[in-house]
Amino acid sequence: MELVRWERRPELHRPLFLTAFEGWNDAGDAATLAITYLAETWGAERFATVDPEDFFDFTSARPLTRLLDEHSRTIDWPTVELLSASPPGIDHDVILLRGIEPQLRWRTFCGAIVDVVRSLGAEMAIGLGALLADVPHTRPVRVSGSTDDETLALRLGLTHSTYEGPTGILGVLHYACHQAGMPSASFWAAVPHYVHQIPSPKAALALVERSAEVLGARVNPLELRVAADEYERQVSERVDDDEDAAAYVTQLEAAEDEHPTFDIGVPLSAGDATILTDEVERFLREHRSDG
Repeated sequence: MELVRWERRPELHRPLFLTAFEGWNDAGDAATLAITYLAETWGAERFATVDPEDFFDFTSARPLTRLLDEHSRTIDWPTVELLSASPPGIDHDVILLRGIEPQLRWRTFCGAIVDVVRSLGAEMAIGLGALLADVPHTRPVRVSGSTDDETLALRLGLTHSTYEGPTGILGVLHYACHQAGMPSASFWAAVPHYVHQIPSPKAALALVERSAEVLGARVNPLELRVAADEYERQVSERVDDDEDAAAYVTQLEAAEDEHPTFDIGVPLSAGDATILTDEVERFLREHRSDG
């Protein structure tokens, strides 16, 4: 059985590989909101899908039946799709992967994905995720960045990952990239745990801006900014109606102001973003010449 179903084979220039998955890696739907926003902004077009048969437990990720008209219906299966785009103003095309975290055969799944993006010349992988944390919704979203590549960590000011414990598909995919000789990094937005049940456009905005900084792409996510402001207003209204919740958020604000949870992710100036992009380019050139 063909694991990846090609719809077309794009011709791409020095592509970078950007990923996000629904599920364990996606608190507040922030990562998938971010990658969907980037895909729509850049006019990304799908070129392949992953056959779900071998990778999903359909009792957990159930297919949906849908009426086409009065006499016929179809079934929508859990989807992982690969798209390509050419963001304006940068020297790279982009491969985007988005979909539901699979339940089965992760090593086979990640191996198939890495084979696809390597065949298209991908130079680096960037994963987007979101996690629940003890952070207040009223402060700027912190985005932590990490990599297993020491040179990349030094160039981009990321931490060298020292995490041990349970992981999701994002961690396994990045390990597969590393094993295949493709440098990779991940960026995780912190989502307040007390509002985990609603989507967080504020965290999605932080991931969009961080991704654009790394890629050197220009984005003006006005819709996300408006949605982020409305999100903060609505959450504040809910918190203000509960005395205990309001006291707890005040406590989180004080802790955040005194000891920020993450060191990575404060907004960059235009000059800082240019320096970051230049460092990415320099790293990729050296990585390519090394092998």
